[in-house]
Amino acid sequence: MERLHAVIGPLATNVHLLADPASREAIAIDTAIPCLRWIADALAARDWTLKLIVSTHGHWDHTGDNAAVAEHTGARIAVHALDRERLTTPEPLFAPFPIPPSVPAVDLAEGGEVRFGEIRLRVLHTPGHTEGSVCLYDADGGYLYSGDTLFAGGWGRVDLPGGSAEAMAASISRLAGLEDPLRVMPGHGASTTIGRERAWMDLVRREGRLPF
Repeated sequence: MERLHAVIGPLATNVHLLADPASREAIAIDTAIPCLRWIADALAARDWTLKLIVSTHGHWDHTGDNAAVAEHTGARIAVHALDRERLTTPEPLFAPFPIPPSVPAVDLAEGGEVRFGEIRLRVLHTPGHTEGSVCLYDADGGYLYSGDTLFAGGWGRVDLPGGSAEAMAASISRLAGLEDPLRVMPGHGASTTIGRERAWMDLVRREGRLPF
């Protein structure tokens, strides 16, 4: 798989472009404003075709350019059903600019797959930051695109609308069952591995709660 990454927007969102080198089909993960030009230029330079825009959850800093990227590329938008309304009716809490609505066409259901070319990413429903937060698990490549569920050194906020400390603890406990070498690509900040986060994640799994 070919991978590109950029840090975009006022909250420094990690935006990813992933492509299958054989078919040249690609997906975008978390299209924050203003990523359209970066995505358009990257696709054109490599002759990639964007097939899907994946929102790991429905907060504005991960979905703001969904509509613009979809219009430019013809790609469909994907999100978990529980976060669908966050895209169709955005709630731009603290956003410094308007957030255009977008219309999802693909449901990122638990256990489903995101497919482009020969690449398959498994959808893990990991609520806690929002009800419909998901991670994308690339078992073959050894990557986890964790959105705002798992960060280097911690987890996503649970005090915003749709957040739940109990659900986040359950999601972290689930991710703690993944293999140590797995490379974690979060929605903000530096990458990490499950192994680097192992100590505190196992504490959450043992105690069944976040270590506030």
